Amino acid sequence: MPKLFCNPSTPQHAEFIKQLPAIFDTEGEVIYQGRNVLKRFVNEGQRIIVKSYCDAVWFNRIVYRFFRAPKAQRSYEYADLLLDIGVGSPLPIGYNIQYQGYMIGRSYFACLESECPYTYRDFRQRSFDNEKDILLAIADTTAKLHEHGVIHKDYSAGNILFGTFDSKVKVEIVDLNRIRFEKVGMEEGCRNFDRLPGTPEALRIMSDEYARLRGFDSEACYKVFIETHGADNKYIR
Repeated sequence: MPKLFCNPSTPQHAEFIKQLPAIFDTEGEVIYQGRNVLKRFVNEGQRIIVKSYCDAVWFNRIVYRFFRAPKAQRSYEYADLLLDIGVGSPLPIGYNIQYQGYMIGRSYFACLESECPYTYRDFRQRSFDNEKDILLAIADTTAKLHEHGVIHKDYSAGNILFGTFDSKVKVEIVDLNRIRFEKVGMEEGCRNFDRLPGTPEALRIMSDEYARLRGFDSEACYKVFIETHGADNKYIR
């Protein structure tokens, strides 16, 4: 039997979650195509992003069947957790997990599409008038995650979304199944920014804010930022 869950706050999408295995391959708009597939759907007037997971390694399929929560379930639960601690993430709608005997089959995670129009990698293509405010908001979000013992092991430019609404920067974090829970000290916390390139000035803004919020020495934080980023920082000009 499949394992289904729909967010109690979005009961209008329960049937959509149930039907995902039947409709995913033939409906929706492809956003990303790889081993895992990302699609956009519209249901009950709302735009929904669905990620389909398919692990080809038989050992992992057994582990996710019996010993560890599947990626789709973790993505839902971690998004719910982030929202609970005040960190932005698109509202999770539900998940549908299929089984094939003693192994997990395909699984699906659904969330509302984010309103944030940009990702951190957009710094490569354009400039923003409120660049400093964006960097401060990203540092604030990261510090809040780490203060709650949450660290994103795939904290990359494409997984940090942002936008400006009513003159206030909003940040959302996505692709959450690689979140881990542990005490995050200064060294590891600063190194978690290593996939977010920027000029020395941009890194200084983020490192100073991160240090202030977490009670660390600002120069020590900036030193780790510079060491981990190296010389090739082209996104922010």
